Amino acid sequence: MESNAEMSFWDHLEELRWMLFRVLIGLVFFMILSFIFMPYLFETIVMAPCNKDFFLYQLMNRIGSSTHVIPDFLHKPFQVEIINIKLASQLFIHMSLSFWTALFITFPYLVYEIWKFICPALYENEKNGIRWTFLFGTIMFFLGSSIGYFIVFPLTLRFLYTYELSSLITNQLALDSYMNNFLMLIFMMGIVFELPLLSMLFSKLGFLKRSFFGKYRRHAITAILVIAAIITPSSDPFTLMIVFIPIYILWELSALLVKKEEKEI
Repeated sequence: MESNAEMSFWDHLEELRWMLFRVLIGLVFFMILSFIFMPYLFETIVMAPCNKDFFLYQLMNRIGSSTHVIPDFLHKPFQVEIINIKLASQLFIHMSLSFWTALFITFPYLVYEIWKFICPALYENEKNGIRWTFLFGTIMFFLGSSIGYFIVFPLTLRFLYTYELSSLITNQLALDSYMNNFLMLIFMMGIVFELPLLSMLFSKLGFLKRSFFGKYRRHAITAILVIAAIITPSSDPFTLMIVFIPIYILWELSALLVKKEEKEI
């Protein structure tokens, strides 16, 4: 096999084409598989936060029975009623959710293919660092998505669905609205958890120093509080802190992963 130094532009283009082809094959395979099993996955996973016996709600109820830190909206009767108001929504959501599920499953393979593509262009001393960077980024994406599914989305759903402007209004949640918020919050948390990876990469490129995090820590705390308030629009500090604390930990972790300036060492 030709070494990277001997590969022409067209050779690289051919490698890229085959990489994209392999990723596409994997994506299509899992899309078909997801489409077949989607009715079961939809009822047991996607719709799980709609039920009052979702594990987070049960945990909060147990905590609330012994303390007074649990917000009032978590004690309200809760059962979400999902309705469909567009003729083709269920079909389109079945298809789109199969795509997002396949993308979620194949994400580690996509990262591996990207790594394999850029690997020949790296020196030996660079390969280990970049390899662990990709692995770290993949783990953080899944961790963030898990927090989005198990904590952020259920709390947001429960607060907004039980919020009452008037007792004359009966809440019914449209299927499209539910899915848009479900996917947005889960993938957004996955992307937010890539902050340490981006910080590490910018540090290696020389664009970011550790002193930045100390200088702008107060600004970051304010910004994270605003982000947490947007993600979970609840008026109680308990729900706000549940979102704020993990994102702030990411900020401090990013600072640790960024190299110090020479005068700091």
